[in-house]
Amino acid sequence: MTTLVLQGAHVATVDGSATEYRNGHVVVTDGLITAVGNGPAVPGAADARILDATGCLITPGFVNTHHHLYQWITRGLAVDDTLFGWLTTLYPVWGQIDAELVNVAATGGLSWLAGTGCTTTTDHHYVFPRDGGDVLKAEIDAAARVGLRFHPTRGSMDLGRSKGGLPPDNVVEDIDAILAATEEAIDTHHDPSFGSMLRIGVAPCSPFSVTGDLLRQTAELSRRKGVRMHTHLCETLDEEQYCQEHFGCSPVEYMESVGWLGPEVWLAHSVWLTDDSIASLARTGTSVAHCPTSNARLGSGIARARDLRDAGVAVGLGVDGAASNEACALLEEARHALLFARAKGGPQALTVRDALDMATMGGARVLGRQDEIGSLEVGKLADIAVWRLDTLPHIDIVDPIAALVLGAPPPLELLLVGGRPIVEQGRLSTVDTDRYATEVRDASKKLLARAGI
Repeated sequence: MTTLVLQGAHVATVDGSATEYRNGHVVVTDGLITAVGNGPAVPGAADARILDATGCLITPGFVNTHHHLYQWITRGLAVDDTLFGWLTTLYPVWGQIDAELVNVAATGGLSWLAGTGCTTTTDHHYVFPRDGGDVLKAEIDAAARVGLRFHPTRGSMDLGRSKGGLPPDNVVEDIDAILAATEEAIDTHHDPSFGSMLRIGVAPCSPFSVTGDLLRQTAELSRRKGVRMHTHLCETLDEEQYCQEHFGCSPVEYMESVGWLGPEVWLAHSVWLTDDSIASLARTGTSVAHCPTSNARLGSGIARARDLRDAGVAVGLGVDGAASNEACALLEEARHALLFARAKGGPQALTVRDALDMATMGGARVLGRQDEIGSLEVGKLADIAVWRLDTLPHIDIVDPIAALVLGAPPPLELLLVGGRPIVEQGRLSTVDTDRYATEVRDASKKLLARAGI
C-alpha cells in the first residue's frame, strides 16, 4: 500500500454538512481517501509519506463541466462579437482541424486546467471535418498524457448552412454516420466502473445546428447505452427567438419534446431561462453547466445560478471553449459566478462556499459522480487540490475560502488525481509546459494559415 498524509492545513471537505477543519488532515491510501479530520493524522503505515501542509487550504479537485478543447489554438479571434457573429467567424477555421492539431490543442488546454486546480473535465467536441482523422481519440490520448479524469462527449451537427443551419456544410454529418460513430466511441472508450478515468457522453451541438430527428435518435442511443447527454441550450436571447419561430415553443419545451430533459442530461449555459423553464429542469432532474466568463465575454448574459440552486437543479461550472474564454481557469469561473450573481442579485446571491461547492460537488453531481468525487470523504477518490495561502497575496485574508475564491489565484502546491501527483509546487509533472508552448504556437499558426488568416 502507498499512503500519503496531508496535515496542518485548513481542510474544506465540501461534504453534505460543509465540514471544515482549521488544522486538519487528509490521508490517501492507494488512490482513495481513508481519513479526514481535525488535528494531526493518527499514525498509520510506517512508510507513509507525510506532507506538512501548514499555511495551505485543501479542497476537492475542481470539476469542469463544459469545454471545447480544440479551441485552445484559436484564441483571441472575434473578440468583440456576439455568439452568432463569433461562430460565423470561427466555423471556417475550425473546419480545418485534424487529429494532430486537436491533440496539441487538447494537451495544452488540459495542462492549463490541471495547473489551475482541475482534476476532472468534460469536453464537448462536435466538429468532425471530413478527412480530419480520429479527433475524439486525439483528445482522449491528450487527457491520458496529462493525467486528468476525462468525460469527453461525442458531439454532432447535421444542420449545415445549406439547410438553414449555422455551421458550414463541411463540418456537418448525416444522422446514420453520427449514430454509428457515437456508438463506436462508447463501445471503444466508455468505462463505467468506479474510479474510471474515461467516460463518454452523447452531445449534439445545439437546437440551431442539429435536426429534431438527430436529437431524438441520439437520446434513444444514449439511454440504451447508459451514458450521459449534453448540449448547449439557452445561451442567448437569439436562441429563444429561433425556437419560437421554428418550433413554436421555448428552447426548454422543445428539448423536452424530443427527449432531451432528464437526470442523465446536463445543459451548457442556460442563461435565458424563465421560471417555468427552471421548474422543468428541476422536475426532470436536468443539470446545468454555468459558464460565467464565456457568457460575459460574448455578452450573452448572466445565468440565474441562485434560482437554479434554490429550485434543486444541480449546477456545476464550466470554462467553455478557449476561443470564448482565453483564461480557461476554473477557479476564475468560481469567482465570476459569485461576483456576477452578486452584481445582479445583491451580496447574498451566492456565498464564497456556494462558489466552491459549484466548482466541486456541483460538478460531480452534474456528471453523476457525486459518490466518487467532489468532496473529501472517506471512500472517495483522492482527487485533491492543495492551495498555498501563506504568501503575500493571501496571508492576511481571514477566511481561507474567501482567499481562494475572492483573492488572487493562489499557488497550487499539489494536485492529486486518484492519489497520483499531477502538479507539485506549481509545476505540471506530466507535461513540460514551457517546451510545449512552442508546439501550441506552431499548431495555431498552422491552423490559421490553412484558414487563410
